[in-house]
Amino acid sequence: MTERDEIRNQMVWSRLISAIEEQAQTVIRTAFSQSVRECGDLSAGVFNRRGQMVAQAVTGTPGHVNSMAICIGHFLEAFPIDTMRPGDVFVTNDPWLSVGHYHDVTVVTPAFYRGRAVGLLANTCHIVDMGGRGFGPDARQCYEEGINIPIMHLARGGVVNEDLMGLLRTNVRNATDMEGDFYAMMACNDEGARRLVAMLEEFDLDDIETIGDYIIGRSRDAIRTAIRALPDGRFRHATELDGFDEPIRICAELTVDGDAVHVDYTGSSPASPFGINLVHNFSLAYTAFGVNCIVGPDVPCNAGSLEPITVSAPPGSILNALRPRPVSARHVIGQMLPDVVFGCLAQVVPERVPAEGAGAMWNPMIRGGATAVEPDIAAGAAVLSRDYDVILFNSGGSGGRPAMDGLSTTAFPSGVRTPPVEAVETSFPLLVWRKEYREGSGGPGRCRGGLGQRLEIGGEDGAPFSVAAMFDRTWRAPEGRFGGHEGAPGQVRLKSGRRLKSKGRQSVPYNDRLVLELPGGGGYGDPRQRDPARVAADVADGLISREDAREVYGVVLVADGSVDQDATRSLRAESKRL
Repeated sequence: MTERDEIRNQMVWSRLISAIEEQAQTVIRTAFSQSVRECGDLSAGVFNRRGQMVAQAVTGTPGHVNSMAICIGHFLEAFPIDTMRPGDVFVTNDPWLSVGHYHDVTVVTPAFYRGRAVGLLANTCHIVDMGGRGFGPDARQCYEEGINIPIMHLARGGVVNEDLMGLLRTNVRNATDMEGDFYAMMACNDEGARRLVAMLEEFDLDDIETIGDYIIGRSRDAIRTAIRALPDGRFRHATELDGFDEPIRICAELTVDGDAVHVDYTGSSPASPFGINLVHNFSLAYTAFGVNCIVGPDVPCNAGSLEPITVSAPPGSILNALRPRPVSARHVIGQMLPDVVFGCLAQVVPERVPAEGAGAMWNPMIRGGATAVEPDIAAGAAVLSRDYDVILFNSGGSGGRPAMDGLSTTAFPSGVRTPPVEAVETSFPLLVWRKEYREGSGGPGRCRGGLGQRLEIGGEDGAPFSVAAMFDRTWRAPEGRFGGHEGAPGQVRLKSGRRLKSKGRQSVPYNDRLVLELPGGGGYGDPRQRDPARVAADVADGLISREDAREVYGVVLVADGSVDQDATRSLRAESKRL
């Protein structure tokens, strides 16, 4: 391939990424629900005629897009691409065929150019309500969790499947938002197809097969080269998580063999009777993401970069649940998998791997109205709100990194954003009374862990509400690495003082408030090696206390907040002798 060809291919690649990002932005601009419009709980991508993912949007979350990379093959099995016609749109939310629970709906649209289907545009969005119990971990079977849409036509020849839409409208709590999001998802794919065709015309291409093979091949070669630089071997790591009613254990064995990586989860806990289980697609999605974060962070995510990474988990385990196990809150375990993978890779490339972070986002699913809370709480309330359902995405701290502090209140490994307080209070009868950094929650270290946050949420006029708790790391804190200390575990309680469970639907009484204290990330390296000036800055910023500066970091501050250099050197020297 000539240098001219390389430059041209790079231009096509850049234009393709731009087109797919515009696809994602279309659904954000047109979506009805806050979870998509404000939080970006979505993914978008383009696939070749064989169902291989060629490119994904910058906006999105790895649980969606990496699962979607597997999902499109199921669509093509049901509807071969040469049977598709202009105006056809296909849909599913089957957890075992797509993205792991009913609330993530995948919509697929063929793109036509010169009378032929040249590729597929797909997107996945989180729909706030898909019927059943609603988003939460309480169900005992998937049948309780909502409506399962098998792979089928959402539109045929440009005509929307009104039978499907009518069925959905009669089985969800907020039909307007649901239906609006479905139309936004169709518009999203239409815009992606329009931009794709414009790109083909610009570069005089017949389809995306050749350029797609080039992109996938280059990505595959890059990740295989990166894997070959690692030493061969088997590396094991295990962790414990809160679980629902009892702790669960995740065990991983990561094998590096030449230019391939395999992660096996044998030894992990069996499937839970509650909705915190993962289907295999979702386990693969976050495991592959964890590997690529460390091994090939600069390699684009597509079929090529995913191919050398394989995952296995025993059927019937919590990471490979079988129908009809409940799976609604699968993210609360799935988003912990990158940290488990990091525990293995820390034995391989310790200089690249951060400490543990909060992991799973804290997503309270809040429901208001007379039937939302326990009858005695509703009867004792002076005021009840209108009926509503809203999900609030919140993030704890990420782990300290080898050369940098962890990020505070930042989603990792999810890419979902926290909704602005103003958007929440404008749209729903809720008040966010407090939203602040949680002082001292970041694990001490040479590179400090990121801080969690503290939120205090109440009903408008004191109205009671219920919350489906889907939280973790409330008893086992995120671990530090290489001498770093653990971060603070999370806590769920009422302002009145009563502790709540980390999982399951519970009521917040009249004139009380929900208080969430999110975990902080673990620290990286010995805290006594942290630059004293950075410790002083942390105290000045209210991130740590003066007491912790002295007792944990060995840094003595004078009245004006500056470092007492002589006292600090003496204190640190004494700690070394001890």
